[in-house]
Amino acid sequence: MTSPAAGSATRTTNLPITQRPIDFLFLVVFAVFIVTSIISDSVEGLGLDQVADSPNILVRWNFWYASNFDPLYQAHPLWLRFISGTSAFVYIVFYVVLLFALVRGWNWIQLPSVIYATMIIALTGIPIFGVELFGPAGQATPNVGVFLAFNLPYIVFPLLLLIRMRKPLPFTRRW
Repeated sequence: MTSPAAGSATRTTNLPITQRPIDFLFLVVFAVFIVTSIISDSVEGLGLDQVADSPNILVRWNFWYASNFDPLYQAHPLWLRFISGTSAFVYIVFYVVLLFALVRGWNWIQLPSVIYATMIIALTGIPIFGVELFGPAGQATPNVGVFLAFNLPYIVFPLLLLIRMRKPLPFTRRW
């Protein structure tokens, strides 16, 4: 701690998660991201055809979403398979580690969080949102509101995580 004469005291010990409400919110959101990576991104990443009569329930759920709101996702171009596969098989590992880091207050998660947030914002925000919102018919979403409801959290929460991790020792402060 710095001396009172030097200004406000600087905390050097981590706050418990009960005193870090944003981190508790991150716990919930990123736990949901684990589930959605399994349900949605794995289907696309593996290149499974999204058909209504598939014996795979995950494929059927993805078919419902894609056939109603996301024609690009149903078309599964190769570049989208790479992006989804990264989410399903790389980001999911980060999500699990992040959950432990949030609970335990592991400050070293700061750099991996910055790398993850930058990657997912760029990979989702630019190509996927670009095509879905401004692409040609047959690739752009027919329902922007539903598309954003399903997909905007994957931009907003990584951006909030990036802001959260803006300074060293993130778990020594509430925000």
